Amino acid sequence: MPTVEAVRVDPDDAPEARGRPVLAAGHRVILALAPAVLYLAVRELGLLALRLMAARWDKDVSKALTSWDGQWFLGIAEGGYADVPTWLVDAFGRRTAETPLAFFPGYPTLVRWVDGLPGVPAVGAAFAVSLVSGVVCAYGLARLGSRVSGGSQRAGLVLVVLFAASPMAVALSMAYSEATFCALAAWSLVGVVERRWLLAGVCCAAAGLVRPTAAALVVAVCAAAAVAVWRRRDDWRAWVGGLVAPLGLLGYLAYVAVRTGRWDGWFAVQRHGWDSRFDGGAATARFALAILGEPRSVLELATVWFLVAALALVVLSARRGLEWPLVVYGVGVLAMDLGSNGLMNSKARLLLPAFTLLVPVAVALARRRPGTAVAVLVGASVFSAWFGAYAITAWQYAI
Repeated sequence: MPTVEAVRVDPDDAPEARGRPVLAAGHRVILALAPAVLYLAVRELGLLALRLMAARWDKDVSKALTSWDGQWFLGIAEGGYADVPTWLVDAFGRRTAETPLAFFPGYPTLVRWVDGLPGVPAVGAAFAVSLVSGVVCAYGLARLGSRVSGGSQRAGLVLVVLFAASPMAVALSMAYSEATFCALAAWSLVGVVERRWLLAGVCCAAAGLVRPTAAALVVAVCAAAAVAVWRRRDDWRAWVGGLVAPLGLLGYLAYVAVRTGRWDGWFAVQRHGWDSRFDGGAATARFALAILGEPRSVLELATVWFLVAALALVVLSARRGLEWPLVVYGVGVLAMDLGSNGLMNSKARLLLPAFTLLVPVAVALARRRPGTAVAVLVGASVFSAWFGAYAITAWQYAI
């Protein structure tokens, strides 16, 4: 009787085994693209809502996205501080040679560089800088969410969506400096958490050229670097990172001081042009009590509750053991927002950089069932889309 020899099959030669590298590569690609895709999807939802709302109020979408501060940034990008269009004035309808100095140079400088490319108009350059900055920020937040205590890859992606779906995230799609600042702040804080002090210091210094909110970032980075040096946990890089971090902010404040001839030049420009100063929160408290007692608009009432929610997130962050530099940064941003007597309608927008306060929420949602997390994130995205569209179309005043 003939014998049949058994044929040994190598497991690696099986069809399903040969498909594993392809699946693994596909999985890596999806994970690599996920932060950008999620961020852009949420922001596109916001822009879709804006187009619908703009049609309802007979407004031009592009003009809505370049309103108010956006006009100042475009003017500085096109003509520099010395040649801003004369029709741009401060809150009192005045204009001096120093008035444009209220706006930090980082964002308009980037816009000018992109505007210098062939065939790129200034408005398109402004939108491109905000778009790319938002995507860069998304990757920073994804990294941050995976590196914090209790964090994970999923928590990082949830954090990206929560940030893109912040109530006033429409500013991330405008000709405003928020997206650029948040990108630099996110990567600076990644450097702090990972103890990559040169990354932390350089990004912090760059952020100091974009927004005054960098003061909160400088405090967090310098404090973390100082503690690392004191505990002798790191080498010379902690020294360098801590020394470099404040250079951007201090450099621009010094430049304005020279231009105005007074040491507090930038603060003087803010006071004279916009009556903006730090009053310890007195104006914010009066505004909140007045609105809660007699609501005048959806935006103002929502702004008060956003501030209350931010305070609650500070408590949650402290109780959940969020890394203390991230808490310091978030508290600093909130303190600057609450403590200023500036335009009350802008306070919700000024909360955008306080994204570290969303980290405990992201970590908690990442541990929930996928269906629960998706439902919460979709709900937040829809609300953000509507509220942002309302804020720059139906609402008639600056944000």
